[in-house]
Amino acid sequence: MFEIYDFLIYAFMAAPLARAFFPSSDPMVGLLSTFATFAVGFFMRPVGAIVIGSYGDRHGRRAALVMTIGLMAAGTGAIGLLPTYATLGVAAPIMLVLCRMAQGFSTGGEWGGAAAFLVEYAPSGKRGWISSFQQAATALGLLFATLVSYLLTTVLEPEAFSAWGWRLAFLLGFVLGPVGHYLRTHAHETPSFERAAGKREVVDSPLRVAFGAYRRPLLVGFGISICACAINYIFLVFFPSFAQQQLKIPASTTFLSTAISGIVYLVLSPLMGALSDRVGRRPVFLAASVLSGIGAYPLFLLVVSIPSAAGLILTQALASVLLSMFCGPLCAILSEQFPTRIRYSALSISYGLAVTIFGGLAPYFSAHLVQLTANPLAPALYVTLTAVLTFAATLFAQDRANLPLPEEGDRSADPFITEAR
Repeated sequence: MFEIYDFLIYAFMAAPLARAFFPSSDPMVGLLSTFATFAVGFFMRPVGAIVIGSYGDRHGRRAALVMTIGLMAAGTGAIGLLPTYATLGVAAPIMLVLCRMAQGFSTGGEWGGAAAFLVEYAPSGKRGWISSFQQAATALGLLFATLVSYLLTTVLEPEAFSAWGWRLAFLLGFVLGPVGHYLRTHAHETPSFERAAGKREVVDSPLRVAFGAYRRPLLVGFGISICACAINYIFLVFFPSFAQQQLKIPASTTFLSTAISGIVYLVLSPLMGALSDRVGRRPVFLAASVLSGIGAYPLFLLVVSIPSAAGLILTQALASVLLSMFCGPLCAILSEQFPTRIRYSALSISYGLAVTIFGGLAPYFSAHLVQLTANPLAPALYVTLTAVLTFAATLFAQDRANLPLPEEGDRSADPFITEAR
């Protein structure tokens, strides 16, 4: 929850950050620059996935997760203390980019570690349910970021919020870091990793093994993550700024709407994870892909046709239902594609690349599409494309909802695995 709060609060503070670090006579240009910096954090996610994922496969999940929380807290706190463009000139946005890179590096190793940690503790038949609480925690992070943003924009005068109030959101994220550090240092290592270490199955180069023997599962993991990333970062992250700039909906209203959608996501994700334990991962993913491909355009049309609080709340709530269908089983299905000795690295890389390309760039592409086409419905086509790609990838995913996790030497883990020579 703390990690996701720190990472997402940047997007919710996009408007004041644009004024503070990217001043321009055209507000849309400043917003585009801010979202471009937001995307920079995502380019660091694969780097974090590689470095921290390898560390977690060699030294344990707990040690890697302790590392990520410290890095994230430091990067977030630094943003809250940075001088603005008016004070430092071009050095200010450069420093902002560096802080964002630290956040992205940390998050790249965070998601996969948390997913592997929960899945490796869960028994067969309950992995979807138990691992879905990782996604529920991201919903709590989203809700926390939204609540803080809503309170700051409601309690403070617009001038005060723009001048200094936005800094409080980042400083709060820094203060929460030690809490997360305490929780993680007092957790035990997962049974799966301890068994692998006991059998001496821990390898010095999990990346070489992943790209040598598990290339196709890596590609499948990348593909099944695409649509969830797009829906999340368009409908829940991009929409607040989009609604403020394009639809002239008050900032406090957009944050309230996003909070409601976060509650829907929080409640439904565990239910969808439990459903995947009963009916399988693939049926849930295929249904979500079809509904997302068909429903993207009507959802955008709804909010543009009804540019009000009611239209925005309904649109984001419906999008959260689709997101929950993906994210409830997501940690389980990704973890089930790989054995323990490379699980952290492999699922971090496959998911991290999907988030980088189809998630982190989604707000920038969406804002750019609206600017180029002068059509606020244009980003819907982006979501539809990602739904098609995820549907295709799901057809090749292994569904092990009621089977043990794949271990080293288990040839049933994936029929496409080839020996690394």
